[in-house]
Amino acid sequence: MDYKNELKVLLWMVVIFLGIFFLPLESGVFNTAIDATLDLSRWYAREHVILCLLPAFLIAGVISVFVSQASVIKYFGAKARKWVAYSVASVSGTILAVCSCTILPLFSSIHKRGAGLGPAVAFLYSGPAINILAIILTARILGIELGVARFIGAVLFSVVIGVSMSLIYRKEEKAKREEQMNFPDAPETRPMWQTSLHFFTLVLILVFANWGAPGSEDTTSAWYFIWANKWYITGAFGLVLVWSMIYILKLKPWQVLAGTAVTVLSAFLFANPLISMVVGIAAISSIALMDKSDNGENREWIISSWGFTKQIVPLLAIGVVIAGFLLGSTHDDVNIPGVIPNDWIAWLVGGNSVSANLFASIVGAFMYFATLTEVPILQGLLASGMGKGPALALLLAGPSLSLPNMLVIRGVLGTQKTLVYVLIVVVLSTIAGLIFGTLAG
Repeated sequence: MDYKNELKVLLWMVVIFLGIFFLPLESGVFNTAIDATLDLSRWYAREHVILCLLPAFLIAGVISVFVSQASVIKYFGAKARKWVAYSVASVSGTILAVCSCTILPLFSSIHKRGAGLGPAVAFLYSGPAINILAIILTARILGIELGVARFIGAVLFSVVIGVSMSLIYRKEEKAKREEQMNFPDAPETRPMWQTSLHFFTLVLILVFANWGAPGSEDTTSAWYFIWANKWYITGAFGLVLVWSMIYILKLKPWQVLAGTAVTVLSAFLFANPLISMVVGIAAISSIALMDKSDNGENREWIISSWGFTKQIVPLLAIGVVIAGFLLGSTHDDVNIPGVIPNDWIAWLVGGNSVSANLFASIVGAFMYFATLTEVPILQGLLASGMGKGPALALLLAGPSLSLPNMLVIRGVLGTQKTLVYVLIVVVLSTIAGLIFGTLAG
């Protein structure tokens, strides 16, 4: 008998028993935190998983299967010019309107295909941080100064963070570069424009399906027009995807059209875009899995997407539960405190001290912000006395990081690299907050 292993089992049993035995069910704070955990988990499942993560997994699968390793290395690996790699990575967020969790399957995919650590991390940071919709909303609601500072800071940070990670782990990166230099430039299985069209169609479906509502008084801008018609626009790109599946992926037309008909029928029957999105993704997955073409790429696309799903979703679920319990649930008009009251946070981030900016960076790094939700949250915190410097620090650390995000990054990069990445983001955000708070006065 392995007594050491049996002792571990016993210890776990004792810990779980004591945890249940001493549950503080009489505590109002504990029960409120449980409510916040359940509310955040439900909201995340309803508003984020279907519209954000499911399309993101399909996009990650496209990168992993349809985009050759040679192409990724060409733009992000050892064979790429540094200015090209970091330029592409640092502006990716202007295209991908994603949050800290939605970027994960895309980051995992390009890292798996051979992207250098520096450009891959720059992409990881920039995806959520340079979300052009969020920056515009920041400027309109929180002020032009904060909007401009957020944009400049996020672009610079993505490059600085990527270069820093590359320098810190330069020995590993040197070995990877030497290995990649020997890779042959394998030809693409199809013209690059076809792969790009299929890829960006999925990206645009992701972007418009998650287009945020404008301010309550805004009824004439282009932003409002797109938001009011976002499902028609998303549907139009859905038709482009149908064309792509038939003429680019060479799937059987009758299967693709049957899947389209079922998706459209679900839209009329249920009048719920979430249901239609699930039906559409299920149809895409089923049709691609049934494909029996010689190269097997279409089947591999869905199998790869499923691989990312298995890797990422459990860790995200654990992170959301922990974040909800500790920091509460704040979205739309809901504000349920966790174990750490929101009032403490507002009190601790007043003024422009080092401690206020550092605390804002740390809280932002661990909190979960869905796309655009950081703006109304900060609006409330600023009204409660939060300083402008800590507000920028939270904007630069928050959207690009979260506790669920960290858990997944650890699974891709390992514990040490994840801690270094988080530390660099927190330190840079703190410094940026101090500088901006001093200039904004």
